[in-house]
Amino acid sequence: MKCPFCEAPDTKVIDSRPTEEGHAIRRRRACDCCGKRFTTYEKVEEVFFMVVKRDGSRESFDRNKILNGIIRACEKRPVTMDQMEAVVAEVERGLNNMMEKEVTSAFIGEVVMEKLKDLDEVAYVRFASVYRQFKDVNTFIAEIEKLLGSDAMGKLKKAPIKNPKEEF
Repeated sequence: MKCPFCEAPDTKVIDSRPTEEGHAIRRRRACDCCGKRFTTYEKVEEVFFMVVKRDGSRESFDRNKILNGIIRACEKRPVTMDQMEAVVAEVERGLNNMMEKEVTSAFIGEVVMEKLKDLDEVAYVRFASVYRQFKDVNTFIAEIEKLLGSDAMGKLKKAPIKNPKEEF
């Protein structure tokens, strides 16, 4: 490994340990020439694959697109950045394990929604509303009914609506 400070070709590893997630190795190195220390990370090279979009166009997979969608869905929700990163890592790992060269954006969206359903139901509905492009309130209600089960929505519809002024 070349030293980033003096560009000497010889450095030695002082310490190696796995990262917290366990998907990479953190190596502390020292330069034999200048003596400065630096850190490198070693991780498995992941399989490169293309995402086939709804319009048939193809683009390379970008984990940041998934993360940005999840961040928007989880806005003002009690979901930590670590939890969101974990969802993205799970999705990416699952896609890499499929060993496919092309994956549809629809499949990726469904996988993300399943993960969000377990993480936070509000974030799930928010993500689904954008991803599935709800056209009207009825499709939104239908998705919530699926989430809660039709019995829960039936009870909700039959429940009397109270006037908040009456309670005071």
